[in-house]
Amino acid sequence: MRNVLVQNMNKIKKAVPVIENKVKVKVGFGKGQVSIKGSELNEYLVEKVVQAIDFGFMVDDALLLMNDDFVLEFIEVKEHTRRKNLKEVRARMIGTGGKARKTIENLTGSEIVIHNNTVGVIVDSYHLDAVVQAIESLIQGAKHGNVFAYLEKQNVSRRKFDEDDLGLKEGVKKIADDIDEEGLSEEEIPEVEKALE
Repeated sequence: MRNVLVQNMNKIKKAVPVIENKVKVKVGFGKGQVSIKGSELNEYLVEKVVQAIDFGFMVDDALLLMNDDFVLEFIEVKEHTRRKNLKEVRARMIGTGGKARKTIENLTGSEIVIHNNTVGVIVDSYHLDAVVQAIESLIQGAKHGNVFAYLEKQNVSRRKFDEDDLGLKEGVKKIADDIDEEGLSEEEIPEVEKALE
């Protein structure tokens, strides 16, 4: 059984039916804390979900943490700047009408919440380093355009890495294109079966 300290008990209470529906755990409420009972792995995952919801994430976004690929990361603004006016720093991360935050989310598939002087990020592990680097750069005063260009470059290099293969995908794609154009003749069927083995 795990106990998690929470500040926003009402938000957690509203989320518990959804959490218990998705995961085999029982959630109990105490004074300023939530107790989680279930298998050890589920307790750990639900603890992260409860922390995310308590921080300010939407329930659906917090439930992404049930997937092994997603990570919850907190970045303290004060650790990355010497500026005294932290309101301006937070404003830089959010951008006009939330554009900066939304752009980072769209480029990386992350969810970002800014609460007081802490930035919370839920992101898949592939994009974690890039998102943390981007947020730290904005905190330190980097231009928005440079940060977005960095994220786009990271995405392109990841896509390139994902597409690196032994040429097998291209062969299968060519066969699929040939099938779509003409259909298969009797002679081509054994050829295709051999290629797919």
